[in-house]
Amino acid sequence: MTIEAFREYMASGKPVEAGSEVHQMFHSLSQEALRITAEINGKYHTPTELHELMEQLTGRSIPRSFGLFPPFHTDCGKNIKIGENVFINMGCKFQDQGGITIGDGALIGHNVVLATLNHTLDPSHRGDMTHAPIHIGRNVWVGANATILQGVTVGDGAVVAAGAVVTKDVAPNTVVGGIPARVIKTIAE
Repeated sequence: MTIEAFREYMASGKPVEAGSEVHQMFHSLSQEALRITAEINGKYHTPTELHELMEQLTGRSIPRSFGLFPPFHTDCGKNIKIGENVFINMGCKFQDQGGITIGDGALIGHNVVLATLNHTLDPSHRGDMTHAPIHIGRNVWVGANATILQGVTVGDGAVVAAGAVVTKDVAPNTVVGGIPARVIKTIAE
């Protein structure tokens, strides 16, 4: 399976059966991601070197305005899209098989988790997985230790408070917080 075929399958929304060709691709991509993230996290790299390593990890072009403070962890890497002027702070964990898109100007705080996969609830098929993409809009600020779950869209200009667990879409220009996250206030432009 090619990376493009993998991305197309994951964009289809079809479940991933344990042991299937797509599931085997998960394992193959995770080995490459482990190798590249070990390099990212194992020693100091200049911003230019980090940019090149992130392009290897994602298999996509990343804007030169992108910034990252390692460590950074992912178990795939190939289904991440990053916009202009995005900054990802230390300790983030991206489970991106289902797709993660981060819009221009987004700021991702320390230890943020973006999780696009779930295992099925049926115990006889527990190894099977469902997935849905996460979309982080333009100029979003995700606070430290927040978790955003599969299928969530965070609207442009929104803020996810530190420690929040986001289980449903966030409207543009709102602040959400808590577990599960709820609207705290609207941001006046």
